[in-house]
Amino acid sequence: MTRIETTTAGSLPRTEALIEANAARTFAEDGFTLQSTPEFEALVAEATRDVVERQREAGITQPGDGEFGKAMSNAVDYGAWWTYSFQRTAGLELTGKDIFSQEPVRSEPGNVRLTTFPDRRDWSTFSEAYQDPQSGISVGKNATAFPATTGPIRYTGQAAIANDTRNLVAALQPGERGFLTAIAPGSAARIENEFYPSEQAHIDAWVETLREEYRAVTDAGLILQLDDPSIAENWDQINPEPSIDDYLAFTQIRIDAINAAIEGLPKEQIRLHLCWGSWHGPHTTDIELKHILRTVLSANVGQVSFEAANARHEHEWAVWEEQSDLIPDDLILVPGVVSHATNLVEHPDLVAQRIERFAKIVGPERVIAATDCGLGGRVHPQIAWAKLEALGEGARRARV
Repeated sequence: MTRIETTTAGSLPRTEALIEANAARTFAEDGFTLQSTPEFEALVAEATRDVVERQREAGITQPGDGEFGKAMSNAVDYGAWWTYSFQRTAGLELTGKDIFSQEPVRSEPGNVRLTTFPDRRDWSTFSEAYQDPQSGISVGKNATAFPATTGPIRYTGQAAIANDTRNLVAALQPGERGFLTAIAPGSAARIENEFYPSEQAHIDAWVETLREEYRAVTDAGLILQLDDPSIAENWDQINPEPSIDDYLAFTQIRIDAINAAIEGLPKEQIRLHLCWGSWHGPHTTDIELKHILRTVLSANVGQVSFEAANARHEHEWAVWEEQSDLIPDDLILVPGVVSHATNLVEHPDLVAQRIERFAKIVGPERVIAATDCGLGGRVHPQIAWAKLEALGEGARRARV
């Protein structure tokens, strides 16, 4: 029997002390850069040690830092994986224009453009549910406002990423491999652009800006997880629905940006995280995996993390089987086998069955069992940790 490795998709529940400490931080003059103190950094380091140990106890063999170095000031926050990047980038400014408040944008054949978040097709189709505070659909509250690009952007997060890598490395045991998450260029570039002459130029600028953070993670001997939900999620943010061909051309630009940003980095240390957006909505307008898999697999990474447990996408394990000829021989699959999208805690036998599906496609040595998406800020902490225990136990029970 082969031992199945386990990991998470990044975000884990912050402690109450950490959430309160983030909420108590002050902003710099720009209104969105959170100030830090030695006391706060010490709290993050201690919390990182604790969350790594707790993952280990739950059966997670490739732990992360829970994204504790990325500010989350509220118990429910679906955007901490993104808003952290504002803290580490110069050339941004609060202008009052963002993806939530802009005027809707309409696309046309051959000219695909992202519209506002409220104008998403799923949000429009189920507008009554999305606007009902009792429906359970919420993205919570972000730690900072969304700025716009108003000048040449450059990376300023050297101290922050040094803290992240140092905290995680210190928490790992000898021989244990950990991972850190970082936003991918295409997702980072979804903020309002008021400086660069084109969308391509804006994305290219993010490629140059984020490369330094990526190298810092791999140089520390850690796995770099590139968070790029926009690869699949953008489909729903294009109104009206585009053709598949137009969308694939639009998406290939984002994949090319990833490949440019990680050029020269060790492929085996890079994981691409793909998801359809982690908010608890109907997701009826999600693009089907079968349409985008070939494009996704053109990313020059060693691992691909993806949703394989939630009710909208679990059936797509069969797509990996049907299109197995597209899977590079050295690619490791990191399927989500417990979901962020339900409060039900998966039975370990179900988790094992999900793992076994993928082990039969690529072999058990090329499967790492994970969560669909981040659990922190999306399900109650008590439920999140029960899910990780089910993940660990399911991996032990898998017959591979």
